Amino acid sequence: MSVDLVSMGEPMLEFNQQAPDAQGRKLYLEGFGGDTSNAAIAAARQGARVAYLTALGQDAAGDGFLSLWRHEGIETRGVVRSAARPTAVYFVTHSEAGHAFHYYRRDSAASAYGPAEVDRDLVAGAKILYASGISQAISPAAADAVFHAIAIARESGARVAYDTNYRPRLWPVPRAAAVIHAAIAQADIALPSLEDAQALTGLEAPDAIADFYLRLGPSIVVLKQGAKGALLATPEQRVHIPPFPCRPVDGTGAGDTFCGSFLARLIAGDAPEPAARYAACAAALKTEGYGAVAPIPRAEIVQAALAR
Repeated sequence: MSVDLVSMGEPMLEFNQQAPDAQGRKLYLEGFGGDTSNAAIAAARQGARVAYLTALGQDAAGDGFLSLWRHEGIETRGVVRSAARPTAVYFVTHSEAGHAFHYYRRDSAASAYGPAEVDRDLVAGAKILYASGISQAISPAAADAVFHAIAIARESGARVAYDTNYRPRLWPVPRAAAVIHAAIAQADIALPSLEDAQALTGLEAPDAIADFYLRLGPSIVVLKQGAKGALLATPEQRVHIPPFPCRPVDGTGAGDTFCGSFLARLIAGDAPEPAARYAACAAALKTEGYGAVAPIPRAEIVQAALAR
């Protein structure tokens, strides 16, 4: 089976902090996360045919991810299972300052995923390959796997999309910038966030950052700016995409929802600007519920919101 989008990276079991119980004890809602997994699910819920490449532990969390992806219609034949390494976990806590993440991913199954595990046929048959900075930051083997998949995509004529998703706890700026920008130089679509890009490039102004990434080679750059919306830049145009009105309670995975929805709409035939406006709506609606995955809206919900 050929697919529209192949996404690769590290899935993580999520525990999202909820309101305390009557005794004041912290309660956590179990769910699923991981940036490229979130984006894959977002794309699938917008109607794209999606596959995922990763490694999971032979554990309950790994079983849960396989069940989730199959329920979402995501192709899993490129997923490797490891008896020696676990599926990664993270916690989300909430405060007046916003949400914070606490990761437990050292020696995860996904971190041992290397070039030899990449399913060549899946990548070669896709329309778009999607990866992120986190996909490469978790280990040298994982970084090499992404570059290998990019090479396959380029050889086969598939487009490459890349989200910076820089995490300073995983690697220092000099190495992150070198690896991420080497990947983006081979990409067609760059999806940086403003904070990431400021750290990686040393630039501050959104237009200067858009110019930087266009010069690297992508023909489409979408600079995500959270509550300020996004800047869509191509060699021919530059458009501010305003944030879609919403009542946010949890921003976890909003950027991933934007990326997956944007790519799904490009695959469906939209031009970049309407695809970005659609993605902004999907990302906003996602923030109205808790968790990275459960609140990701399906296409009919996004379309109804845009029609209002």
